[in-house]
Amino acid sequence: MAFNHLPAGVHDALSPLSVRPVTHSVSMAHNQIPRQAGIRPSPRAVLGRLSTGAGRGTRITHTEHLPPRPGTHAQWPSAIRPEVIDAIRAAGIERPWAHQARTAEHALRGESVVVATGTASGKSLAYLAPVLSTLLDGAEEPSGRGTTALYLSPTKALAADQRRAVAGLTAPLGTGVRAAVYDGDTPVEEREWVRQYANYVLTNPDMLHRGILPGHPRWSSFLRALRYVVIDECHTYRGVFGSHVAQVLRRLRRVCARYGSSPVFLLASATASDPAVAAGRLTGVPVVEITEDGSPRGEVVFALWEPPLTELHGEQGAPVRRTATAESADLLTDLAVQGVRTVTFVRSRRGAELIALIAQERLAEVDRSLPGRIAAYRGGYLPEERRALERALHSGELLGLAATTALELGMDIAGLDAVVVAGYPGTRASLWQQAGRAGRTGEGALAILVARDDPLDTYLVHHPDALFRQPVESTVLDPDNPYVLAPHLCAAAAELPLTEPDLELFGPATTELMPQLEQRKLLRRRATAWHWTRRERAADLTDIRGAGGSPVQVVEAATGRLLGTVDAAAAHTTVHEGAVHLHQGRSYLVRQLDLDDSVALVEEASPPYSTTARDTTAISILETTTEIPWGDAWLCFGSVEVTNQVVSFLRRKLITGEVLGESKLDLPPRTLRTRAVWWTVTEDQLEEARVHPQALGGALHAAEHASIGILPLFATCDRWDIGGVSIPLHPDTLLPTVFVYDGHPGGAGFAERAFHTAARWLAATREAIAACECEAGCPSCIQSPKCGNGNDPLDKKAAIRLLTTLLAGAPEHPPTAE
Repeated sequence: MAFNHLPAGVHDALSPLSVRPVTHSVSMAHNQIPRQAGIRPSPRAVLGRLSTGAGRGTRITHTEHLPPRPGTHAQWPSAIRPEVIDAIRAAGIERPWAHQARTAEHALRGESVVVATGTASGKSLAYLAPVLSTLLDGAEEPSGRGTTALYLSPTKALAADQRRAVAGLTAPLGTGVRAAVYDGDTPVEEREWVRQYANYVLTNPDMLHRGILPGHPRWSSFLRALRYVVIDECHTYRGVFGSHVAQVLRRLRRVCARYGSSPVFLLASATASDPAVAAGRLTGVPVVEITEDGSPRGEVVFALWEPPLTELHGEQGAPVRRTATAESADLLTDLAVQGVRTVTFVRSRRGAELIALIAQERLAEVDRSLPGRIAAYRGGYLPEERRALERALHSGELLGLAATTALELGMDIAGLDAVVVAGYPGTRASLWQQAGRAGRTGEGALAILVARDDPLDTYLVHHPDALFRQPVESTVLDPDNPYVLAPHLCAAAAELPLTEPDLELFGPATTELMPQLEQRKLLRRRATAWHWTRRERAADLTDIRGAGGSPVQVVEAATGRLLGTVDAAAAHTTVHEGAVHLHQGRSYLVRQLDLDDSVALVEEASPPYSTTARDTTAISILETTTEIPWGDAWLCFGSVEVTNQVVSFLRRKLITGEVLGESKLDLPPRTLRTRAVWWTVTEDQLEEARVHPQALGGALHAAEHASIGILPLFATCDRWDIGGVSIPLHPDTLLPTVFVYDGHPGGAGFAERAFHTAARWLAATREAIAACECEAGCPSCIQSPKCGNGNDPLDKKAAIRLLTTLLAGAPEHPPTAE
């Protein structure tokens, strides 16, 4: 029997909500006075109020005080046009910070540069100053359009926000800068104007991949004059998504060369490890890094918050902590009552809806005017819904927002006082990015990380040095992944026939792939070039977000109204027949999932339960790329094939998480070819660890769950990017084996990172299990809310002994990454 833990798109990312009626928020609120207009409460005072009440103080496991930091000014480079400097001064910025001036200098010299400084350090102005100055230079040229620039962001919200910022800054500059957003929400009638007249186009990698590059002849005048490509929030381009974007950028460089341009890349990143290396791998060109932050910072009070154990018991009788969802909703409620403007970041779309709904209900008990000032913000909303929420947040009409990472990336949300992070977001870079949304005007800010009932979250709130004394992670991406590279070679050939000199641009794996693409009759070689052979669009071969197909439309059956969309990869587990689907505070039941037409029909309902999918998983080894001995055990890395099928779903009470029943499902299996790390143990090692045959399955299964939970400390992934399987006797190894695999076709680099850091990774896994206060295992150490086997069997003590024996054989000089 295989015990499995699946990545995102296979399970809903929200565990069953365990909410107990809480009265302390409301009773406490009557003794709190909302802040007066213009008076910001200090972050320490706000945290002090939050920690009052029964049991509240003991939930704070650590408080980190980051002192204020003075700024370091510089002068703008002399090549920046004086009217641009005047416009910047008119916006209230007399002189640039040192890192802004240095970034502008490199850009004006024609050197690609990445500025990797803290949140709210003014990275936008660092690249806008040289871009706007160059655009004005080009506007004076008699040759028509002049110079152009392209801005790429990972989200539509960020592009829209940048457009507002550019409009405010360029108002005094006249028509020399014509900025416009070009994305899926841009009306058709506006797109032609953008192509013909805009000289600063703000878009995203998806539109570049599907719209601009395939239609490059219509963009010829823009591309011919392209001087700068701005890549904002470039640290988000990691894993499969980052690998796709890397190839899209290579296609852009190739098409630009066809029109005689060679743009300079200006990248902005949150604080990252080796940003120049990561940026160079993303763009394919040498990049200079700017990492010394010259901006000032107000005091930041950062609290680690662990919800209490409840009287409830979950699967296999394990103790259950109050959920991060319920706890964060309480905090958002209390902060709103204090008049503290707050964003609560939550991992899943459903979690964002729930937190907003709970906070609204509790605020109604205090003041009927307050619920309307709380909202949810997530992907999948219709464009007009997103824009309305963004306007309300900017204007201050909204006091609190429960948001997914759709709002994380760089939006300039002025005036925020606090950020609540409901569950560790997967990487230290993302944590600091989210925490940095508050205090963006340089004043003090409060950040609270609320731990989920999860091995990694529990480990971090009790090991604060892992957050506050460690550098942020390196960005992991693999442009040579054949599943990523192949469709982009086809797309490139459709844009312009591929020649021998082009192959070097796309990486060393290209030479091996070309004959395969010819054999599959996707490309045909004629004379000195390869041509796309099909009638359909080559750009449609791949979804660069790695979603694996067209989004599933969620449609209200009675009216035909489109409520939103769900990623194709998540459809089996989130909108299967009988699933509960939440949208803007309303709950719906899925009546039918049509996979052929990518439509889920729903009807509004208010069931007193949530739904959780169950599945089965099998894994086979296709190729072992690398293996090293760990004593008698073996640590391996290679290619695997994973077959998963959702077979049923559970209905759980909203309040207690109690299972009400299980219903069977008839959904097709899905197959994934990817990369994995795995380890085996021998019978002698099992005997040494005192792991008896009846405890073997539980020991392996517990080690698998915990290792998946801890891996994000060592790779830029989160636990939803990876999956795992543990098998007491695997048919390919003929030994007890634990697999951890990338949840994307061809791999994403996470399993390889796990292989190279295995000794530290598995040692932290063992420590996390051993340090947990529970007796037999709980969600804080070895249980997973997404386990396809219902967390059965699990054996905490046997897992500790097994990992101790395994680690005893770890080599003194483990393999290192390139």
